Amino acid sequence: MYVALKTRNTSEIKNKKLGLRMDIPIDYSGITGLMTAAHGEGRNFLYEYEVYSLLSKSGAETPPKSLFLPREARPLDEELMALPGEKAVLKIVSPHIIHKTEVGGVRIVEKKPEKIRSAIRRMLYEVPENYTRWIEQNRLEAPDCYSELSGEPLAEAIDKDLKGILLVQYMPPDSSAFGNELIVGLRHTREFGMVISAGLGGTDAELYAERFRKGQAIVAALTEMNDGRSFFELFKPTIAYKKLTGLTRGQRRVVTNEQLIECFDSFIRMANHYSPTNPDSSFIIEELEVNPFAFTDYLMVPLDGMCRFSTALVPGYPRPIHKIDCLLHPKRIGILGVSGKRRNFGRIILDNILAEGFPKDAVTLIREGEKEIAGVQCVSSLASLKKPLDMLVVAVSASQLPELVEEIIQLRCAETVMLIPGGLGETEESRVRADQVIARINSSHRSEDGGPVFLGANCMGVISRPGRYDTWFIPDEKLPKDRGKKYHRAALISQSGAFMLHRTHQCPQLSPAYMISMGNQTDLTLGDMVHFFIDSKEIDVIGVYAEGFSDLDGLEFCRAVRSAVLNGKTVIFYKAGRTPEGKAATSGHTASLAGDYMVCENCVQQAGAIVARNFIEFQDLFFLSETLHQKKIGGRRLAAVSGAGFEAVGMADSIASDEYRMSLANFSADSKKKIGEILESRNLSSLVTLTNPLDITPSADDEAHASIARILMGDDGVDAIVISLDPLSPVTKTLYDGPSGRYDMDSDTGIKNLITELVRESEKPIVTVIDGGRLYDPLRDALIGKGIPVFQVCDRAIAALSLYIQGRLEVKRLREEQSG
Repeated sequence: MYVALKTRNTSEIKNKKLGLRMDIPIDYSGITGLMTAAHGEGRNFLYEYEVYSLLSKSGAETPPKSLFLPREARPLDEELMALPGEKAVLKIVSPHIIHKTEVGGVRIVEKKPEKIRSAIRRMLYEVPENYTRWIEQNRLEAPDCYSELSGEPLAEAIDKDLKGILLVQYMPPDSSAFGNELIVGLRHTREFGMVISAGLGGTDAELYAERFRKGQAIVAALTEMNDGRSFFELFKPTIAYKKLTGLTRGQRRVVTNEQLIECFDSFIRMANHYSPTNPDSSFIIEELEVNPFAFTDYLMVPLDGMCRFSTALVPGYPRPIHKIDCLLHPKRIGILGVSGKRRNFGRIILDNILAEGFPKDAVTLIREGEKEIAGVQCVSSLASLKKPLDMLVVAVSASQLPELVEEIIQLRCAETVMLIPGGLGETEESRVRADQVIARINSSHRSEDGGPVFLGANCMGVISRPGRYDTWFIPDEKLPKDRGKKYHRAALISQSGAFMLHRTHQCPQLSPAYMISMGNQTDLTLGDMVHFFIDSKEIDVIGVYAEGFSDLDGLEFCRAVRSAVLNGKTVIFYKAGRTPEGKAATSGHTASLAGDYMVCENCVQQAGAIVARNFIEFQDLFFLSETLHQKKIGGRRLAAVSGAGFEAVGMADSIASDEYRMSLANFSADSKKKIGEILESRNLSSLVTLTNPLDITPSADDEAHASIARILMGDDGVDAIVISLDPLSPVTKTLYDGPSGRYDMDSDTGIKNLITELVRESEKPIVTVIDGGRLYDPLRDALIGKGIPVFQVCDRAIAALSLYIQGRLEVKRLREEQSG
């Protein structure tokens, strides 16, 4: 809540400077009355004329005048002529027909009583026939109540549901050109709570969202972390804004910035009032959409609207997330499920805990009939424990968990519990068992101390280098670990343990202090874990792999991300389930539904995380964050240096994409002069053009590479450097061939030592490229061991560095806004 309030306060200052009214009164009592009346009639939605009434109470633009004509009504001529204008709009009123235009449910007629009556009769007969045909051609989009019907029974059911006709004031738009309609909507999402979206409106709004580049047609954001002004800033880059404000050829402005801001602010304030996080509201807005707003003489005119709502739910009990410290830094560990006869999962976990350096005398095994296993003491049951454990690792079958969880809670025998087994919610059959466990754990949080917290189920557990333990159930023969290796100030939090396993095995340079497998999030969530690390003195970087969030945990996660980045952390995020097929796969794996990817990406990115598009990008960004966290990010001006022409071209081609945009730095006159002198001393000046990217040819030796990089490091017009070390050049020292070797990389004048010293001195980020085969792995490994980012291909280096810099600059902007 602190973050949301601070964000709004920053925007309020800007609004006052611009003279904007952000205190437009909203008649919440009147809006609640509309919902109460509908709920009393057994409805969870408002009819269009009720939506217009809602909008009139929201402080937004005045909607058109309208008159609802019930189906059996016989209106007088005076009633039909009461609306202003020479034309009238007639709309069918039905609880189930959303897209009225496609079925003849919208007509514009001359405002004469006989014309209006004729149109009403025609619509009441033709709409059921048209909608019947539409449903039979679009079965997957049919409302549930019609899905099993066809032919005459379907038409009769549709006809029975028609409530009447809405007579609406006709307000001609200023322009019918493409882009002159706006959609604004609210949606209650399971994961992120209330979300606002805005973009290109009209009957083709869905097509625009699908076909235009990301962020061009529509933008979405969390209402609890925005107000009208901040959402307007997100909206400005869209095509919709450019069209509506006359910034494109042949267009003229039809709406003011102030109108848009006030509209967005009204929607956001309604969302935050009718929100699952507001305990004082009796209702939740499930969906509120105006599509489109048209524009008439600088008026925003809602031409269609819909609203669905639900009654408020009873919130769960807060988890005592401070106990995560016991999970990550336990003094006493217990393990349930260790075999004394075979090397089962529990036994492998025990071996790994001890191998990481955790003392044997601080481990207790719960094993009936055994006094000790592998020199570790055993007790016969949880009730036999002399005092509560900091952490209990449970490695038994999922079928035992409901009774076991009950026993743990009743005995209060552990502060934290790690549930390793799968089979708790991944399938339909196991969801009943999972619901039982979740309900019991949630109820335990009512206790004075909050009860124990549970990690998992279906998780690999934790590797905590500061806590000196490892609960992964992979034997050393399969996954050898350098347990004395220096670790980075980073935490990797993953819903999938296998994701961490494969990423760190393929990329041993990733060496976080903590690796935490969240599993099904039966209790502790991704948001909880990021919240815990906000104030951590041991962590600078937080990497998160998510497949789905628990209810409203996407919102808590975004709040935690914002607080973390404002507190100096870097957060790297990857969300699985980007496609319908991927979403289905994550649901089966994690037993946690995957949400809408666009909403997730927008909200997490706006919170301050750097969002990766694929696995490779995630590991690249995580490694850059580990190694470049202390470097200063001044801007987007990149210097690129290579000894190969194709790399220079590839670097230039890679500085911009749909996701990021860098620029090639203009070298200062002094830098060009000094670089020219270096090239001249090596007889290379006739072969090299002093441009950026700088192709210094394969004849440039180690000292030339390092000296040029040093010059660019001191150039005020350069913010970051990517330099290829040209390993195959006949004049560079890039091999591990001993002190007498001609290409000895350990030479004092070799690129390894020269670039290491340079990176150590530089406040700017320097990224290297070693584009060669496995022969050059020793050089790569040596530089990585010194904390220097190394890539095998230049375009991957440019892309990763660009995304990283862009993310750091966005966080810098957020911090500046925060400081006011």
